[in-house]
Amino acid sequence: MLTPLLALQSALAAFTVYYLSAWFIGARSAQTASGVPAQARDTVAPSPAHLGIGFVTNFFDTLGIGSFAPTTAIYKFFKFVPDQFIPGTLNVGHTIPTIIQAFIYTAAIEVDEQTLILMICAAVAGAWLGASVVASWPKRTIQIGMGFALLVAAGLFAWRNLGGGGTEVGTVGLEGTKLILGLIGNFALGALMTLGIGMYAPCMILVGLLGMNAAAAFPIMMGSCAFLMPVASARFVQKHAYSRRPALGLVIGGIPGVLAAAYIFTSLDIYYVRWLVVGVVLIAATMMLKSAFVDKD
Repeated sequence: MLTPLLALQSALAAFTVYYLSAWFIGARSAQTASGVPAQARDTVAPSPAHLGIGFVTNFFDTLGIGSFAPTTAIYKFFKFVPDQFIPGTLNVGHTIPTIIQAFIYTAAIEVDEQTLILMICAAVAGAWLGASVVASWPKRTIQIGMGFALLVAAGLFAWRNLGGGGTEVGTVGLEGTKLILGLIGNFALGALMTLGIGMYAPCMILVGLLGMNAAAAFPIMMGSCAFLMPVASARFVQKHAYSRRPALGLVIGGIPGVLAAAYIFTSLDIYYVRWLVVGVVLIAATMMLKSAFVDKD
């Protein structure tokens, strides 16, 4: 019997095939098309640093910290990826690890299936719209957008660390007006994710404010990301608006990072790591905005 959960996971498998096909076709076309940035044509294997970034960011992502803001901070600090290609690289590179997380958490944690599916659909619609816009933005606009997005992310991380956005008690689904508000909120988060703000902390806060328990946020936020990221990634790949080598590092290094966090280090205390992320993200936001408003390059 095809249950809603099995149908959801089957659809996720289909989205995975779509994503891999779109990336393969886009990578092939980048080798022959004119005017393609060198970052999208790079065929060199990921370096150990690229793989390490993938492992660490996806390890903590699986534990609920989020991967976009920390990865952005690392890329900005060490200049691994030009600013204008960071949003695309995040979406393209973190897709497969996020899909693996979604398979794990949608099966392991109870959540109302109607709420889960509708929230995912809203996030995908937002991502499709957001990626279409962000992939065409000039460098300075992306720097400004990401700078302010990182400031928002830092604030949300801090609020989450202080206990905001959900407790162990609450519902496992939404109905009526709360469901409508949840769909509107997840649509907006899906669009913002294509800019690099990340979805975990905002989504956890959103469902917590609507009365759901904190655990139920995991399948919603990871399922939403797993479905929206292939859609967003395909748009970035089509426009060659990403750096291929670092993105491959996120994929290859991220898969073992997810599995280690999900099955080995399940009881790891990450309270102080969360506060470290807040500080790092604030510094990265300052650097991004400085590049937009002060630097001449």
